[in-house]
Amino acid sequence: MKMQSSLLPQLQQKMKLSPQIIQSIEILQLPLLALVEHIQQELVDNPVLEEVLEEKKDENLKEGDETPADDAKSDEFDKLGEMADDWRDYYSQTIVRRNNLSEERDQKQEALENTAAKPMSLHDYLMGQLSLIDFPSHLAEAAENIIYSIDKSGYLASPLEEIVQSLEKPLPVEEVKEALKVVQSLEPPGVGARNLQECLVLQLDKRDAHYQLTKELLLNYLEDIEMKKYPAIAKKTGQSLDIIKRQVEFIRTLNPKPGSIFCDETIPYVVPEVKVEYIDGKYEVFLIDNTNLPHLHISSFYKKFLSENGTDNSTLQYIQKKIESAKWLIDAIEQRRSTLYKVACKIVEMQKDFLDEGIHRLHTLKMQDIADVVGVHVSTVSRAIAHKYIQTPQGIFEMKFFFTGGFQNVDGSMESWEAIRQKLSEIVAKENKSNPLSDEEVAEKLHASGIAIARRTVTKYRRIMKIPSSRQRKEY
Repeated sequence: MKMQSSLLPQLQQKMKLSPQIIQSIEILQLPLLALVEHIQQELVDNPVLEEVLEEKKDENLKEGDETPADDAKSDEFDKLGEMADDWRDYYSQTIVRRNNLSEERDQKQEALENTAAKPMSLHDYLMGQLSLIDFPSHLAEAAENIIYSIDKSGYLASPLEEIVQSLEKPLPVEEVKEALKVVQSLEPPGVGARNLQECLVLQLDKRDAHYQLTKELLLNYLEDIEMKKYPAIAKKTGQSLDIIKRQVEFIRTLNPKPGSIFCDETIPYVVPEVKVEYIDGKYEVFLIDNTNLPHLHISSFYKKFLSENGTDNSTLQYIQKKIESAKWLIDAIEQRRSTLYKVACKIVEMQKDFLDEGIHRLHTLKMQDIADVVGVHVSTVSRAIAHKYIQTPQGIFEMKFFFTGGFQNVDGSMESWEAIRQKLSEIVAKENKSNPLSDEEVAEKLHASGIAIARRTVTKYRRIMKIPSSRQRKEY
């Protein structure tokens, strides 16, 4: 049998997303800060794309406003060039900036001087204290290794045996324990502990008259304290119930994570993109991205450049490609704003009761419901609300917060999970703390208000909301 290769033409159909659609999808799902960063990068990469620097009037998109896509027959340069200045004016501005270069440098220097310094870490804080105290020099290496083995909560993360093996100059375990005591004497109190009991005991003051009792409670009765078995503890220790309760209250003031005050995790910065205001008896929706989002246009300089004779083919193709890319970006941003506005309007319309009265009136809502009304695919709604926040009279919420499931009440109406959790929380808040309600009793109260859920569901929600059990909520 003869084996050979040959070229054969084949005709087939494939569904493939165009570059414009791919870019539009990417722009739609970007949060505001990421979109600003993306636009800044495009301004660097694409020479025909420019930012309008002068102040503009309020351009919040409202229902009925026209977008650039409304007039398909207009020339693309005229459509996108309405916000543009003449290129030569822009060029003259750059010359003025060069003359003010020294002033800009002064501003940058001032900004650097006003930038907050990096916060001190727990390890640096402990090493600083270690250098100021007097202790045997041969324990210095072990103490340093112990400090750098402490986790962000303030606990010793490595066994002493591992620390012994990591030393360049070997030491017996007993001397490493002495180094550990040195570290545990540093601030904050409780640092360097190997477990919760040791951490809390290290924070006690030996001069306290109730030191021995408190230490005994921490070492032997911590689980009973958690379950609030105060009468049993009083009986076993021979102390009165009032003394036990007083010492337990003191134990609650101790810090179970002494290293947490040095946590260097950055707090996420939330920028709402949609704002809801109550105006003249109805809720109005505004997009508030104009203050942060750069206003883009295509430079008229390149428009004129294309019409000039004598330009070689490769240059023309390059400029046309960049203009196309810029147009796609501007169209994608406008489409993003339009889609986000329409989705936000429908959310506000369907969750009006929540805006009026609060979380207990939050209705069940699916993304498919919004998609059907707006006339887009459900994946478009999902991308439009991804990592985006809305500012309402009830507070700032992630937009996906308004999409929640639920179940049917006894009367046939739908109740959202968030509303049920709110009612559960209210029932627990109003209970008699000396005789708190069990999960079964909470379920019965919910059923009496028309919400028929099982006891195990109450238990699940209580744990999700971090509400203690009835025994742990009991007060003596």
